[in-house]
Amino acid sequence: MLARFGIGSRREVDDWIAEGRIEVNGEIAVPGQKVGPGDRVKVNGRLVPLRFVARAPRVLLYHKPEGEIVSRDDPEGRPSVFDRLPILRRGRWIAVGRLDFNTSGLLLFTDDGTLANRLMHPSFELEREYAVRLLGQLDEQQIESLTSGIQLEDGLAKFSSLADAGGEGVNHWYRVTLFEGRNREVRRMFEAVGLTVSRLMRVRYGSIELPARLKRGMWMELPEADAYELAGLPRPQRQTRPDPRGSGEPKLHRTRPRYTPKKRSE
Repeated sequence: MLARFGIGSRREVDDWIAEGRIEVNGEIAVPGQKVGPGDRVKVNGRLVPLRFVARAPRVLLYHKPEGEIVSRDDPEGRPSVFDRLPILRRGRWIAVGRLDFNTSGLLLFTDDGTLANRLMHPSFELEREYAVRLLGQLDEQQIESLTSGIQLEDGLAKFSSLADAGGEGVNHWYRVTLFEGRNREVRRMFEAVGLTVSRLMRVRYGSIELPARLKRGMWMELPEADAYELAGLPRPQRQTRPDPRGSGEPKLHRTRPRYTPKKRSE
């Protein structure tokens, strides 16, 4: 329930329950405990308003540029993707997977922790597709290694597909797909066969492709009908109010430029 309302991810909520930070009707919550409309739930002493009304999760598509971190807290103070997103009245945005600091492309966000878990969990086998630019070109032996399986520090890894996308000079493009999202997995795989990735962009996550009109630093929200379908939820028979997200082609949103203090004149 807490994950569905975007209070935290399922993993985070599990940790909070184990740490005794969640109360139900004045008692410490236990794993698997059920709650209903008449229950009072508190997280870290703060009451959580419960609304047991079926609703579609909100889902954002964001074109992450290079030079942003997928985290709210960074000791180095680097720019965060969360600085770019619209403000939620309730809950918070949860990133579906991650992209490293120097990787660009499609990044999904939702306010529904259950949906986020569904989209990330290995059992659902959602394919990720990347456009990769290499310094150099693969030979047949390297292609065989990358598609049959190559041993990394954290286990065996392989691409489910690898296609030549052309290029000129030392820069050569490839399209690769895989079903995992381990840390720097694509880069480490190419490093293991002796090639360096000079540019990496995620272009698809599951059935969702990075729209060509969604430029870097911009986001768009899926219409409610598409969000229901992505979550595997039944659509309501009738809507009492029109969908504020509209229908058909989603709108693009430019993010606000970051504030940079002006230097005082001497």
